[in-house]
Amino acid sequence: MLAKRIIPCLDVRDGRTVKGVNFVNLRDAGDAVELAKVYSACGADELTFLDITATVENRGTFCSLVARIADHISIPFTVGGGIRNTADVAALLDSGADKISINSQAVAKASVIDELALQFGSQCVVCAIDARRNPRFDKGGVEGWEVYVHGGRTPTGIEVVSWAREAYDRGAGEILLTSMEHDGVKGGFAVDLTRRVSSAVGIPVIASGGAGTMEHFREVFAEGMADAALAASIFHFHEIDIPELKIFLAKHGIPMRTRQ
Repeated sequence: MLAKRIIPCLDVRDGRTVKGVNFVNLRDAGDAVELAKVYSACGADELTFLDITATVENRGTFCSLVARIADHISIPFTVGGGIRNTADVAALLDSGADKISINSQAVAKASVIDELALQFGSQCVVCAIDARRNPRFDKGGVEGWEVYVHGGRTPTGIEVVSWAREAYDRGAGEILLTSMEHDGVKGGFAVDLTRRVSSAVGIPVIASGGAGTMEHFREVFAEGMADAALAASIFHFHEIDIPELKIFLAKHGIPMRTRQ
């Protein structure tokens, strides 16, 4: 089993880190740069920055804030929100991002995944998928899930596992899978969905949405086949600290990355 990754996520609006429940009722969680510095120093394996209103406000991600964060961290850095084309990606990489996360634009124009993978390499392209339960997609007793875009505001009529497979086929290097049903509730990740997506693609899957206890991380790694787990509020508000989480997981047989 390959070593697993723990990834804090900064959901940013107007330069501040925010966090809500089921993508709504956002509350302030602190300064993005200061949080990033803490996570880089305390053992996080990577950091994800999502500009959560860039797409609905029809603008690009704030490159200046990305650059400020990149200047203060020494871990891989993924940035998403408002990415529309190769020029946007080039600007973010020039600002210090290592990878980009694309969601709404990939659904609107799937060929953008091919274009980005060709120009920047698959290792740079993370396809983010926001998923919500929809019985319309139930099949053979298996729960169905629908892809949502525009920060979880808009249903697409696309089934999640088939879209993840298409993103993989088009050249995405990772899938960032967020269950909107579980987001912020702290009742555990969408383990079954994560396992189905992980089984359908040949690239790493990052599980997101639902972390509340250390046991939830063990479940999504051991049973959900996730390669990485992403969380926000439990780290921002010190409900779980990353060093202790890694010790817990290692004791339960989950191989963890170690920092040099």
